[in-house]
Amino acid sequence: MSAVSKDRLRPVKSILVSQPKPAGENSPYVQLAEKYNLKIDFRQFIKVEPVPPKEFRKQKIDILKHTAIIFTSRNAIDHFFAICKDFKIEMPAEMKYFCISDQTAHYLQKYIVIRKRKLFVGQKTAEDLFDYFKKHKSEKYLFPCSDIRKDVIPDYMEKNGIAFTEAIIYHTLAADLSDLADVKYDILAFFSPSGIKSLKVNFPDFVQGKTRIAAFGPTTAKAVRELDLILDIEAPLPNAPSMTGALELYIKKANNL
Repeated sequence: MSAVSKDRLRPVKSILVSQPKPAGENSPYVQLAEKYNLKIDFRQFIKVEPVPPKEFRKQKIDILKHTAIIFTSRNAIDHFFAICKDFKIEMPAEMKYFCISDQTAHYLQKYIVIRKRKLFVGQKTAEDLFDYFKKHKSEKYLFPCSDIRKDVIPDYMEKNGIAFTEAIIYHTLAADLSDLADVKYDILAFFSPSGIKSLKVNFPDFVQGKTRIAAFGPTTAKAVRELDLILDIEAPLPNAPSMTGALELYIKKANNL
């Protein structure tokens, strides 16, 4: 949690999480709401739209001239294989796949038979893949991504002279949040710079006032500060690696528990 003045430690009764509602009743957010008698709502602040085939063609990318594909999200997987379907491209058996996490790798099974493919999986972050890239430096990598993405992988590839092509296959846009104009929450929780940008696009005259802001990850925290907003809750923390953990630490202080 960021160091905040005592006058911002006001009781918390409501939280808006800028992500889709998690499935199931075992979500940490459900447990947090029940434990502290909170109202927690969920709303996706961003939306994704596929790059039309005509627009993709302008990038002049020959997918099959690459020997390895990097996937950092489910969105990337869905939109990549949609492009392949549009252009009637079938992935060769020798294609290698580098996935940012187990969840991403598992989702890839929706499109290919994983046991017959060469798969390399990170723990959670892009940096986890660097050792794999180093060991497989001769591959020609394709990185399907959004028009808004982190620089971590491109920067690493360029710095280490690894052959790499960035393919923009979907756009990340601000969702329409106009119905929230008159709705107030004690805490707004964000997980990406795109979510912060959506807040500003939807509410250009947004005044933070007593609303607390929580941010997950350094790039999200930076986006909050760049808009001159007060960052009250920063995650992850050494003693709270999740957003719900950081929120709970703050709530305990703010609600005098």
